Amino acid sequence: MSLPVILSPGAEADLAAVRQWYERLREGLGDKFLDCADGEFERISGMPEMYGVVYRGVRRCMLHRFPYVVYYRVRAERIDVLGVFHARQHPRSWRSRVQ
Repeated sequence: MSLPVILSPGAEADLAAVRQWYERLREGLGDKFLDCADGEFERISGMPEMYGVVYRGVRRCMLHRFPYVVYYRVRAERIDVLGVFHARQHPRSWRSRVQ
């Protein structure tokens, strides 16, 4: 059973900013980043508990090919994506989005 993946406004803003940054580096690279993120969202949707809990029920998933991490929480009826952060950001920077 797959659960729907719901992006928080912060996660949507993260994705848009990263896509824009990669697009400035090379045309089309921003879209490749989004494709990679979408692939991980599909994987998380199908196997939400595949990745371990790192803080208060929040799980962490590394993107393939890009140095970004998806932080998400599994709910009974959905997956809430809290944010998408660069892997070298301070590890606690995303915690402000945890309620």
